[in-house]
Amino acid sequence: MLVEMDIKTVVIGGGPVSSLIVLMPAKQDEKEPLSLPIRIGSVEATAISMGVNPDSSARPMTHDLLKSVLESLGGHLRSVIISDVSGTTFFAQLDIVNEEGRQILVDCRPSDAIALAVRCGAPLFAEQAVLDVAAMPDFGAIEDQEHDQEMKDFHDFVEGLSPDDFNVTDGGDGAPQK
Repeated sequence: MLVEMDIKTVVIGGGPVSSLIVLMPAKQDEKEPLSLPIRIGSVEATAISMGVNPDSSARPMTHDLLKSVLESLGGHLRSVIISDVSGTTFFAQLDIVNEEGRQILVDCRPSDAIALAVRCGAPLFAEQAVLDVAAMPDFGAIEDQEHDQEMKDFHDFVEGLSPDDFNVTDGGDGAPQK
């Protein structure tokens, strides 16, 4: 089963800091939000970022070239599929439709596939089995849920207050009493 994914963030690392892309399901389960972090090279992270925020004055990069070649041959990228994971290595496929309408699956690195997908406007998918093995809780979304619950609890508490809750009297010994 394929799950449509969105790009949550791209981190461009340098030196000892790894670059990574974090994907999340397009339709997030509110009770158990997930993210799919994939370590990639800094060059690939930059290529993805350039595809998300294109600079029209820049010269075409390799992924722009591949998009042009696909279009020149009458094909298009239908989607990208994160198809497998083994340890920390992810595998992807380009789902290409050629000029005759035939589907062609091409094995590639996820970083290259995603860099091409953002340029082509193609959707990203992950096999459910990949999510089952490699996805992590989306801690930011969990923190947001906890904050929302705390605010609701506080609101309910305030709404339940009555004026009598604030009446304090002196019991004669100097200590306030209700």
